[in-house]
Amino acid sequence: MAIQDKIAAAHKINELLTSVVTHTSLRVKYRITVDPPLAEDRDWERPEILVDFSGPDSSLLLARGAELLRAIEVIAFETLRLTGDEHEKISFDCMNQRAMRLDELRSLAQVAADKVRQTSSPYQFAPMSSRERRIVHLALRDSADLRTESEGEGLDGAAVFADSQRRREAAVIREGRRHDARRRRNRNDAFRSRALARSEHLEGTHRWEAADPHCRI
Repeated sequence: MAIQDKIAAAHKINELLTSVVTHTSLRVKYRITVDPPLAEDRDWERPEILVDFSGPDSSLLLARGAELLRAIEVIAFETLRLTGDEHEKISFDCMNQRAMRLDELRSLAQVAADKVRQTSSPYQFAPMSSRERRIVHLALRDSADLRTESEGEGLDGAAVFADSQRRREAAVIREGRRHDARRRRNRNDAFRSRALARSEHLEGTHRWEAADPHCRI
């Protein structure tokens, strides 16, 4: 879903960043671009608003996996009241860190795919944002023998699992065998029940027919 008023959203982001930079004394500058031009092959991320930081304190924004940069981005999401599906519409970057992170996620996705194919066991990534989970999904979308799924929401406890088609097929076969076994057991139980009922009926009939026909009561 597109942002309804991109210009108004950009102004709100500017107000937020002005306050952040003023109160933290960060020596950074930023540029806000609405509908930034992007390469055609970057269909995994097409933000409608791009915020790009630079300056002497850029290293602070990028420290510990760009923790501060991501925190400011999350505050912007909350300020604009964006839902999880709308987070990809706004992107915060600093010294091309976002592009490097995208390349890193795509490489991690390929490593995970190779491990799943080799071991036939699921692979669990570290917790990541909804946007980064989407990057992993898209990176593996052309792998017909793999599937990816997410668990959790937001930044806490979220993960992406990659599993192999062969593993899923084996699970389906096992479930089919268990189903067949249950049907056989039910059929055998029903057969035994009918046999027992018929046996009791025949036994009673036999006692009646075995009586002396000449016997009078």
